[in-house]
Amino acid sequence: MNLDLIKTIADAVLYEGYMLYPYRASAVKNRQRFNFGVLTPESYSEAQRGTEKWQMQTECLIEGNENSEIDLKVRFLHLTERVIYRMDEESGKFQAVDSMNVDGKFFQSWQEAFEREAEISAIKLSELKDDTKILNFTFPANEDTEELKNKEGEIVGKIVRMQEEVKGKIEVSSSKIQINDKQTVYKITAKVFNTTPFENAEQKSRDEALAHSLVSAHTALFAKNGKFVSLLEPADEFVEAVETCENIGTYPILVGENGDERDCILSSPIILYDYPEIAPESQGDLFDSAEIDEILTLRIMTMTDEEKREMVGVDERSKQILERTENMTAEQLMRMHGVLRRPRAFGNFGNEEDKSSAVGETK
Repeated sequence: MNLDLIKTIADAVLYEGYMLYPYRASAVKNRQRFNFGVLTPESYSEAQRGTEKWQMQTECLIEGNENSEIDLKVRFLHLTERVIYRMDEESGKFQAVDSMNVDGKFFQSWQEAFEREAEISAIKLSELKDDTKILNFTFPANEDTEELKNKEGEIVGKIVRMQEEVKGKIEVSSSKIQINDKQTVYKITAKVFNTTPFENAEQKSRDEALAHSLVSAHTALFAKNGKFVSLLEPADEFVEAVETCENIGTYPILVGENGDERDCILSSPIILYDYPEIAPESQGDLFDSAEIDEILTLRIMTMTDEEKREMVGVDERSKQILERTENMTAEQLMRMHGVLRRPRAFGNFGNEEDKSSAVGETK
């Protein structure tokens, strides 16, 4: 199991859509982010008549026996509201502002995000047959204050970061499916719920609900003494069993070395194929959903100095994007352009001659 590879793919899913070009808080498109894998509180989901989800379900198959085990991990982003306050010289009181400049350094109010994980380890398949494993988790509300001082050491403002409480529940169960006289598989069902109390939900905005939500939520399952079955390209004997799997708000795929490893399933809120890869030409995360590295990089290069100052003030990750782009060599930029790859073969693709003459997508 290549844990580094798995984490790289999982992180790409976790931060998909976290920031959108042009990476500035003033941009209209950045005012409604996080459209993938959002689990809002149940009361808000009901108030929105189900257009916002409060639960997701993953079902997948594993070839194993009663000695087989799985580890299950749910990952999501916990949003933090960052508010900038300026010290009013006359009143001596702090006033909330959209942004402020302190000796050339730009600060602005924004939503940040912290990674959260909830995990159930060493779940024996033999135990799941008769019992449902349940894990309740809570991440409490939190508030943190950071002073802003000028060159003279005077307090001219402050940054207040506020995090609301988030509660959730994981349920894991399994059932046996007989494939033939000699072969059985286990169907794993993993459900994730947002159980956060959220009063007067019908009167609340989506931004208020997001503060109590599991954002970019996804599930990773790891097998010990067992192998997962591809839901996209199952072997013939597993096709009927795969058709019994019901996945709600998520798409389970195999992750690992292409075609060699079947001990990890990533249940992603975005549609992916088995064994996804990060393009080797990519210089780093750009976060923008459906990103095309070359286009976004070129656009960042055209930003004005004022736009770049605002970009730096958004988030540490956007600052890293800008620094990486400005330090990129011509050779690195050219590597992003016109890369051709052979497409993946699904089902009855054709003969070997057809495969070798195929032209892949342009990165």
